[in-house]
Amino acid sequence: MSEPNASRSPLALAALATVALPGLDVVATRPPRTPGADFDVVGVMDATGSRWIVRSPRDSAAGAALEGEVALLEALGRAADDDLLTFEVPRPAGFAPLPEGGRAMVYPELRGKPLPVERLAAGPGLAAQVGRAIASLHELPNTVVSDAGLPTYDADAYRRRRLAEVDEAAATGHIPPGLLRRWEHALEDVTLWRFRATPVHGDLAAEHVLVVDDDVVGILDWSDARVADPADDLAWLLAAAPVESLDAILEAYALARTERADDQLTARALLASELAVARWLMHGVRHRDGEIIDDAVQMLRELDEEVTGQPPIGYSEPVIPDVAPVPEVGEDAADDEDGVDAADERADADEALADDEDRADEDWDDDDGTADVDGGSEVDQAQPAAAPQRPAWRRTSDLAGDDSDTAEHAVVEDDEDFIVPDYERTQPRRGFDDTPTTEFPPHRA
Repeated sequence: MSEPNASRSPLALAALATVALPGLDVVATRPPRTPGADFDVVGVMDATGSRWIVRSPRDSAAGAALEGEVALLEALGRAADDDLLTFEVPRPAGFAPLPEGGRAMVYPELRGKPLPVERLAAGPGLAAQVGRAIASLHELPNTVVSDAGLPTYDADAYRRRRLAEVDEAAATGHIPPGLLRRWEHALEDVTLWRFRATPVHGDLAAEHVLVVDDDVVGILDWSDARVADPADDLAWLLAAAPVESLDAILEAYALARTERADDQLTARALLASELAVARWLMHGVRHRDGEIIDDAVQMLRELDEEVTGQPPIGYSEPVIPDVAPVPEVGEDAADDEDGVDAADERADADEALADDEDRADEDWDDDDGTADVDGGSEVDQAQPAAAPQRPAWRRTSDLAGDDSDTAEHAVVEDDEDFIVPDYERTQPRRGFDDTPTTEFPPHRA
């Protein structure tokens, strides 16, 4: 794996924006909400008030992923224009070459704010919009992704890929034995892995889904897109969304899909949400980051404790119809709520039973010596849909992707977060990172 380059400061990224878009007059920058391992990201504002996003890969692997993302975004943009997608995607406006190779991408900032997961609720509204937005992506033809040169898997190939990931994580010795057996059981149960692969985002999380009021208006960060298991894009919701919102999300998703119902969709989504912790572990291993490794080990221990005693992934209890208990004839009973004496009820029941026996005797007296059996009516008992298993696990929503910890900045509706230069300063101060670069001081009105 290639070693990451030093992080670029906001000023360096702003300079790349002026190279990518000649004539762009940058007047302010906004650093990302969180630093990323694979991309340096910054928001800039030009003299006209327009806002742009600059994404620069930090190593060759991220650079290759960015090239695939650029090709995909062009196809997704056409799908959005044709109303095949219910949301917008980034649309590259320019590129700047990097000294070490590769290029940085600049695109207009999308409107909206990151999805407030805690606002998801039952019934129509934002939760249903999230389900429909994901379904619109999964309805696209696979060629949208494969033609961009991104990975393509069928169901069995993807199952084997997941199994290889578990084996790799198990080799570190940090996976609890019970958790490992749980995952291996699910991966070896071929009945869970009967699905039609679709285009998937591959790294969906709240910060990548932009909303305005109750509408999903944009989705960011497509570097992990592939043709694979649609359950991957629902895993973060099973881990983070309020329980009462899940029915609305899954129902809206199912209604927007043209494929027949996938009975094991939520089971695989649950598995994907748990495997996200193992992928977080391997991210720390690959980047030799002891802090991430320690965090992942602790999360694995907590997850192991939470799933201990739970049924295997994909298992559902058989439905047993309720049977009314048979009253004991000799038992004394008090009067019921309507004032009817229980003894009188038993006498009526005995009389009815005697009448039934008389009729049965008549049936046996037929000429052919056989009984006449009335056609009984079989009551169809509806089988309730199995509720999705949802672990008491809140942190996997932050780990839904592979190794790309993206750093898309928070979207705001005003300009207060932008850093505007004070041209009267004579002594530049250090930037927010470790590089001795100048950071624009806050603007004072």
